[in-house]
Amino acid sequence: MHVRMGWTVAAMTAAVMVAASPVMAQTMSGDRIKAVTGAVNKAAIIANAAETKNWLSYGLDYAETRFSRLNEINTASVRDLGLAWHYDLNSRRGVEATPLVVDGIMYVTSSWSIVHAIDVRAGEEIWTYDPQVPRDYAEKGCCDIVNRGVALYEGKIFVGTYDGRLVALDAVSGAPVWEVDTIIDRSKAFTITGAPRVFNGKVMIGNGGAEYGVRGYITAYDAATGEQAWRWFAVPGDPSKPFEDESMARAALTWDPSGKYWEAGGGGTMWDSIVFDPELNLMYVGTGNGNPWNRDIRSPGGGDNLYLASIVALNPDTGDYVWHYQETPGDHWDYTSTQPLMLADLMIDGRERKVIMHAPKNGFFFVVDRTDGEFISAENFVEVNWAEGYDANGRPIEVPAARDKDKTWETIPSAYGAHNWHPMSYSPQTGLVYIPAQGIPLTHTPEKDFEQGRHQPLKFGSNSGWNLGFALNAVAPEAKPFGSLIAWDPVNQREVWRQEYLSPWNGGTLATAGNLVFQGTADGRFVAYDATTGVALWQVPVGSGVVAGPSTYEVDGKQYVSIAVGWGGVYGIAQRATDRVGPGRIYTFVVGGDAAMPEDVIAPKGELVAGVEFNPDDVGPGTGLYVSSCAQCHGVPGVNNGGNVPNLGFSTADTLRNLPDLVLSGAWVEGGMPNFDGRLTVDEVKQIGAFIQATADAVRPPQ
Repeated sequence: MHVRMGWTVAAMTAAVMVAASPVMAQTMSGDRIKAVTGAVNKAAIIANAAETKNWLSYGLDYAETRFSRLNEINTASVRDLGLAWHYDLNSRRGVEATPLVVDGIMYVTSSWSIVHAIDVRAGEEIWTYDPQVPRDYAEKGCCDIVNRGVALYEGKIFVGTYDGRLVALDAVSGAPVWEVDTIIDRSKAFTITGAPRVFNGKVMIGNGGAEYGVRGYITAYDAATGEQAWRWFAVPGDPSKPFEDESMARAALTWDPSGKYWEAGGGGTMWDSIVFDPELNLMYVGTGNGNPWNRDIRSPGGGDNLYLASIVALNPDTGDYVWHYQETPGDHWDYTSTQPLMLADLMIDGRERKVIMHAPKNGFFFVVDRTDGEFISAENFVEVNWAEGYDANGRPIEVPAARDKDKTWETIPSAYGAHNWHPMSYSPQTGLVYIPAQGIPLTHTPEKDFEQGRHQPLKFGSNSGWNLGFALNAVAPEAKPFGSLIAWDPVNQREVWRQEYLSPWNGGTLATAGNLVFQGTADGRFVAYDATTGVALWQVPVGSGVVAGPSTYEVDGKQYVSIAVGWGGVYGIAQRATDRVGPGRIYTFVVGGDAAMPEDVIAPKGELVAGVEFNPDDVGPGTGLYVSSCAQCHGVPGVNNGGNVPNLGFSTADTLRNLPDLVLSGAWVEGGMPNFDGRLTVDEVKQIGAFIQATADAVRPPQ
């Protein structure tokens, strides 16, 4: 753990008393920070939803609509937006957090779960907290060393660390108040990337790691003390032992025990979305995919495999199961339901319904009654080929070929999702939901020789613990990648307008009462659209691809918009859509802002590696080892320009010649690169080098 103070509290107070203006005195005083952060509780979050002057929770309010009622920045004034300040996050990996702001004090995270407290009025650091996540822990997660943000409650900042701890920090100083280990089994590769939520004085946090063979669960901790209050598992455990509760006993009836699913954990990790209805006193969580992905392996006899790929309602005080709706029964395609959930009251068929709106990976937009889980409607918002639709009972009408036990299937949407974790937003003014939609092609070829946790060449990611039950892209996909912003009518279940992008993996959205929608893009822009028509009204380059969602708030009577920028995530590790490579930054804009934009960092134009001698007989074995050990982070050598991790086709010749010394020594572990000593031999690393050089030679343009 390390806390760096931009100012000590005593120094802040002294400087304010001697030299600062009254505004600065309010901003920088430790007493002021203590007072305003200490007042953030359930009542304050509910009250703030009426005016949204502050951004107090990950999705703005308990319903997580990301709709701001501020309108100083609107369709007329947005053209005058300018930079107020930028802040360097000192990060070159993925930045996925939405900044929280209370009375001009911002709290945001960067990669490696580092927390930054920033003075919005000055754009300067107050303090920074580094939880010192061990760098060799990076390979225990599928999708970059990211963090989606913090929770704020009664003077404490809560952050989940990548290595599975939940830490409460003093909001004034950044000093740890308490810390708990959320992981039930340290022999398993659990992670935390999501933002905690606080409901009724309890901090809610889930974990990631389904591909690595874990059992998903969500845990509640007392916000004041860190004492565990309750824990709910998403999938059943060993049926020879007592089940934790009746919901687990019911779930076990939907799994085939001949697959011994409990030995592989089962999956169902709840790594992102958690929302709360204080009136109903219900919380809702989206659950994840199965482990392995292939249901024929984990549950050979079939079954719905509850509670995978579901929306689950829990009692926030006790953790008791209340109801569920399963969006993808018997998940077979990594169709997590962990994507952001939103609560709204909609007029449907002449009566007002309390609903949950959801656009998960599987490509359908769902409207579900949040009082009891009743299915209302579902329509596809992108092309899908695994199901024809949903029947009146809310079950998908599946295409049989999508579960073929022998043949390759190109699943649309793919495991990257038609919509992933990138936040969507809802405007009650327009009645539209704004979805960062996408398509990233993949084919699945069923594995015939599967063993949990075994490294096997050509088995994607298996040398770092991945377990899929499929070979990915063993047959080339035919679909084309795309990225879109879709404005969706949830009542009539139809698209209203769409903006097309250069690439998939664009950032989250923000809707405002100024009739605007803000979104960052994969090609390095921050854009404002007319929320009704989709016409682009303003844009600015921000030096890197954007994946996070923006926030807006009011300070001293002025409306600001902030966006955390830093390219990454599971797609952004290996690919990018701009030659700008960061660094991670916070950009904050205000009407009339005239600060100078920071200088961009341009990725050096790489030359394909050349001249490294290799044995042609090593290329075949090297291909399989590359797929199992390297492809998930480095992509295909020379075929693209890399993401936030270098593409090895553009290595130097010396790097490739010395690859065994580098890969087997932990030389790059500080950047998150695994040490493969004990998992690969010198000869095997040379085979990987042969594949890299041969591929670079094959894709090199003719001279």
